[in-house]
Amino acid sequence: MRCLKTSLALAVAAASTAAFADNTTTSDQRVQEEVVVTASRTEKPLSAIPNTVTLIGKEALTQQLAATSDLSTILGNLVPSFAPSRQKMTSSGESLRGRKPLYLIDGVPQSNPLRDGGRDGHTIDPLMLERVEVIHGANAIHGMGASGGIINLVTRKPGEEFQQSVRVESALQPDEVGDTLGYNGSYSISGMVDAVDVLASVTYRNSGISYDANGDIVGFDNTQGDTMDADSINAFIKSGYSWDDQRLQLTVNHYLLEGNNNWLSVDGDIDAGIPTTAVEADVPGKAPSNEVTTINLQYSKEDFLGQKLRAQVFSQDFAGTYGGGIFDTFEDPAFGTDIYDQSQNNSEKLGLKLTLIKDEIAGAPVSLAYGVDLLEDETWQQLIMTGRAWVPPTQYKNIAPYAQAEFTGIDKLTVTAGVRHEISELKVDDFTTLYSYGSQSVKGGNPEFSETLGNIGATYAISDGLRVYANYSEGFSMPDVGRVLRGINQPGQDVESFLDLQPILTENQELGLEFNGDVFTAQVAYYTSDSDFGQRLALGSDGIYSVKREQTEIDGIEVRGQWFASDTDTIEVRYAYTKGRYDDDGDGKVDTDLDGRNIAPNRFNLSWTRNWTDNFGTRLQANWLLDRDFENAAGEVTTEFDGYTIIDASAQLKALGGEFSVGIQNLTNEDYFTYYSQTAGNNTRNFKGLGRNVNLSYSKVF
Repeated sequence: MRCLKTSLALAVAAASTAAFADNTTTSDQRVQEEVVVTASRTEKPLSAIPNTVTLIGKEALTQQLAATSDLSTILGNLVPSFAPSRQKMTSSGESLRGRKPLYLIDGVPQSNPLRDGGRDGHTIDPLMLERVEVIHGANAIHGMGASGGIINLVTRKPGEEFQQSVRVESALQPDEVGDTLGYNGSYSISGMVDAVDVLASVTYRNSGISYDANGDIVGFDNTQGDTMDADSINAFIKSGYSWDDQRLQLTVNHYLLEGNNNWLSVDGDIDAGIPTTAVEADVPGKAPSNEVTTINLQYSKEDFLGQKLRAQVFSQDFAGTYGGGIFDTFEDPAFGTDIYDQSQNNSEKLGLKLTLIKDEIAGAPVSLAYGVDLLEDETWQQLIMTGRAWVPPTQYKNIAPYAQAEFTGIDKLTVTAGVRHEISELKVDDFTTLYSYGSQSVKGGNPEFSETLGNIGATYAISDGLRVYANYSEGFSMPDVGRVLRGINQPGQDVESFLDLQPILTENQELGLEFNGDVFTAQVAYYTSDSDFGQRLALGSDGIYSVKREQTEIDGIEVRGQWFASDTDTIEVRYAYTKGRYDDDGDGKVDTDLDGRNIAPNRFNLSWTRNWTDNFGTRLQANWLLDRDFENAAGEVTTEFDGYTIIDASAQLKALGGEFSVGIQNLTNEDYFTYYSQTAGNNTRNFKGLGRNVNLSYSKVF
């Protein structure tokens, strides 16, 4: 593949995304030319973009929020190549096309790849969102971390008219109302005064506990954190000033999700089919939590020396606290015996994204977008009860100039190509590992990496409604540096030459066909995703996951179709097949299946949306997670996944000056162990899935 990369030295990093719109509230909403702005860095119509992108619009998001506020569940409902939700505070194991996606809020990175604590899916309340853009496949559009793709959370925009909105919501399980009852309240105000517009919003949520289909309490994840028996608050403000052809906009979002430590997990038994449950009890230590502050300052000018200028300066402060326990890993005679401790991940990011766009260069059918990205990320993990460093402060600095060209000089054909050059430095001071790893003295260092990343793609309109597209793209990421460093248990190691810190280069190739008609729309895509020196999480005998650097190969098929059956009815079908293998014995050939910790099941989604009247609409959707066996290098089945089907229903009624919604998750009360529990769980995390759950809400704009 190296010769292919060399021949594609014109390949893009800041380019190409093909979107498939997901606004399906009414049957006359056809897939039309839309613009993906923040995810692709440039404004382009969908017909010119040679990748697969799922655009979850406002109406589709509203339909999903009628039944659940869990963003991972929403993504799984509409993007079947996204792994099933853990239904917990952690998003660890929730992959996209078998690899980790990069989460963004308006282009600001939320993922923390230097010490991946699996909290990416809980950094903003979904009520703050206008839409979600999901770019499928490895790319370098926004720099480091998108080995599986990009999930860009686009926040709401201020309106021109003064407007207030309120929403009240309650979630419960009918058979156990008292314990399961949760509630939500949200208030927003928006408007414009002269050239200044403002949107301010605050949302508070309180969640109860959950029961499975048999009426038993779903087990708590006291270590990774749980969204049951938890509170969250989200404060959001976006303000902009527009003059002439310029705009300056500031967005600040603060999110806190915190458990109440009122329930203690009770281990199950995988072999006996006994699920993990919980009992009411005071849990020691600080409650698991996510606290995230994102600040985003954006400037645009439509005519800057004959070009469009886009500039973005941002910061993100993240603190993720995990539950405690008496773990062998935390033992140290210097602190006594049976030490109770717990960890906290911290990450502080600062960044700049600068883009210049020039259309029709010298009158030719060629446009160019170019610029530079700067990023500084400092990450560390501490044991907060004893004040020890588990992961030393790790500073990552990156500068990445890039250029993207688009050629439209041949009728019905659009070709995009470009290049992005990553220049990175990792800085770690001398440190000592925990006692359980042998108190190893590790010499610090400043390893430097550079990589030229390519992307090239083309889309061709066979007819007015039929097009074919293809692309090759590369993604750049660091391994889970913190997990690698903290686990060093051999003497004489130094950061400068430690092999496992080499970056991950992921190559993605894709071929797609898309049809848009008056009655039917369809899209099918085949992709491959390869890493010669990838990353896999493997469970050790101590219960702690470690990073394995191995060759990995993933390929899959994604299918989506819409049938506008009548003026009021829309049927949608989605299917994803994913196969992933890694090289277990280091002979240069992949031989063993990636497990459920690293790859999603094959899945089939079906939905029916109907507008009965102008004021009343419903949606019925079913998710089939298909059976799957995982084999080792000898062809022996090591893990079996028994698939299950989840059916959800929702309805919206406009009345009394607002909108009432009711949503039912797991309508048939399906009894199942979650995908993660079946494929990567243990007795502590042998969780059943949520039983039938009802969500009621009322919202009003005035």
